[in-house]
Amino acid sequence: MTTVTRPIHFRVRQTRRRIFTEPAPPPPPGRVPRVARLMALAIKFDRMLQDGVVGSQTDLAALARVTQPRMTQIMNLLHLAPDIQEEILFLPPVTEGRDPVTERDLREIVTLCVWTSQREAWRGHQSPRICHAKA
Repeated sequence: MTTVTRPIHFRVRQTRRRIFTEPAPPPPPGRVPRVARLMALAIKFDRMLQDGVVGSQTDLAALARVTQPRMTQIMNLLHLAPDIQEEILFLPPVTEGRDPVTERDLREIVTLCVWTSQREAWRGHQSPRICHAKA
């Protein structure tokens, strides 16, 4: 048996560190209103149901770790007129205090079957606190 001896050299790569001379951009002011996040979730959940990712709203509730009645409340947001849904999705960020619109505020509007009635109720609901938040 023959033994061969050779020198071996291992090279270790080091990661480069960069120094940024510019300050990091500030985070966007405020936070997305909760009702806008719920509206987006309702749209995503509806797509999951349509695509067959989940079999039923009950399965969806279990997956999202919420109760079935809460899932129904979230999914009921899909019964709003499309323009109201869009307004909800694009509500301005909340910089301080409470959200100007909550899911609970929309429950009565959701029960209206006619979109024109929903729009009237939505406009009536938009009190100065909502208009003030947009300014």
